[in-house]
Amino acid sequence: MDWLVSLWSDSNSVGHILLVYAIVITVGLLLGRIKIFGISLGVTFVLFAGLAAGYVGFTVNTTVLHFLRDFGLILFVFFIGLQVGPSFFSSFRSGGIQLNLLTLLAVFLSLAVTVGLYFAFSDTVSLPQMLGVYFGAVTNTPGLGATQEALNMLDYKGEDIAVAYACAYPLAVVAIIATSICLRFIFRIDLKEEDRMWEEAEKENNEAPIFFHVKVTNASLEGKQLEQLRNFIGRPFICSRLLHKGTIISPHAKDTVHVGDVMRIVASAENKDAITVFCGSEDKDVDLATESSPITARNIRVTQSAMNGLTVHDLHLSRYDGVNITRIFRAGMTLFPYPHLRFQIGDVVYCVGPERSIRRLADKLGNQEKKLDHPNLISIFLGIAVGILFGSLPIAIPGMPVPLKLGLAGGPLIVAILLGYYGPNFKLITYTTASANLMLREMGIALFLASVGLAAGRPFVDAIVEGNGLLYAFLGLFITIIPLVVIGSIARKVYKMNYHSIVGMIAGATTDPPTLAYASTLTEKNVSAVAYSTVYPLAMFLRILSGQFVLLILWQFVS
Repeated sequence: MDWLVSLWSDSNSVGHILLVYAIVITVGLLLGRIKIFGISLGVTFVLFAGLAAGYVGFTVNTTVLHFLRDFGLILFVFFIGLQVGPSFFSSFRSGGIQLNLLTLLAVFLSLAVTVGLYFAFSDTVSLPQMLGVYFGAVTNTPGLGATQEALNMLDYKGEDIAVAYACAYPLAVVAIIATSICLRFIFRIDLKEEDRMWEEAEKENNEAPIFFHVKVTNASLEGKQLEQLRNFIGRPFICSRLLHKGTIISPHAKDTVHVGDVMRIVASAENKDAITVFCGSEDKDVDLATESSPITARNIRVTQSAMNGLTVHDLHLSRYDGVNITRIFRAGMTLFPYPHLRFQIGDVVYCVGPERSIRRLADKLGNQEKKLDHPNLISIFLGIAVGILFGSLPIAIPGMPVPLKLGLAGGPLIVAILLGYYGPNFKLITYTTASANLMLREMGIALFLASVGLAAGRPFVDAIVEGNGLLYAFLGLFITIIPLVVIGSIARKVYKMNYHSIVGMIAGATTDPPTLAYASTLTEKNVSAVAYSTVYPLAMFLRILSGQFVLLILWQFVS
């Protein structure tokens, strides 16, 4: 039985370390599935399982614990960055600007409330602990990790800030959802009416390409090439099908148009009127995409590594006998195929043309789904390496005791976002399947939370029983509720924002998946998810840096 005793008690044993982590993560994930009033903590419950394990005496070699904590954090933020990277910059367009500005305000207000509470309770709560309360109140675990790292740089020896985080977190999850519900009653929201209004707004504001039919009646266009038409109009469009004397073809740039022809046009909605008026008139009585059409349409997946980073112009579609690319689907977005648009591995290309020609193009693009199952580890580990170097780069700011660093959370996150967006320009394949991305993120955050819990177990219980645990939870409610009520009210009263978007924004601003899960029960539309993904990258970035920034500015007040 000595082997069993050693396995349970030797904190330096690899077997003991793996066993402790396996038990903590398993128990945490199982308990995280339990729903109370429809709310579950999910993977976050691993933190509380770790706290319990740490309290009853499970110990792990400190060096290994710190390694697994930091490695888990890097995995989590890096794969978040890769996921949101392709759509990160486009999220700032149109309504995304309002959402991100409100998120910026939410971050600023929560920091202002945190600093105000610190000065009000400075005799009882230290600045590091108040920041722990702050990250628990906004349910942001990577920010907690980044601030812990900054405290290590400052040689902080006080109470682990994960204690305050763990005290504030559970009530914060409930308070975020409760605030969303209160806003619904305050503004007398009718959910069905919100769905209807969202559908109408989508029809008016949708920037995705649309299709329509135009009959050529402008005599001056007789015999002109499609390429010339594009130059004359000065607006980008694709003619995916052309009806000439009863025959439907998929034309290329050199094909000519004649009076009486009907063209099926793909363009952005804002260019529709200009194209229609210039060519003639819209024909609503014909559909050249009918089943009887000799032209077929097909989705092709880009899986050929040689295509990564090439532009639409580089394909030279004129070589494919009438094939047209009318749309490109990427990371939940529908893109117009501008000539300079670069392909990324994993893109779905919507093509129109003769079947044989489309098959040739499919061979060129790859269209082999199984290829996407193989991870591109070179880009991943290269990105992590660059992210660590970038995060370790000291940024000297006058008056601060130590240089500001993005750290092991901020550096990899920023590099991953840039890789996700610009990687194809440098022939880097950053695509990972959604399931692989999710698995690595969940594994990373589970390792991080288990490590934090194991390290803070006994101090957490002491804080609840004898210390400031209840005070931490109480203070956290102010940090949670005040900013969300303010931005929610502004979004509704000033911007007339859809309620589902407001809830998604609140979930994203607090990086809180349980709130997003609650929002998904309110409507079958994906409004909340769109708002969440629009503000999440900025919110995560600001939360990770904000704690370090406040800590370094106010470090002189730490006793």
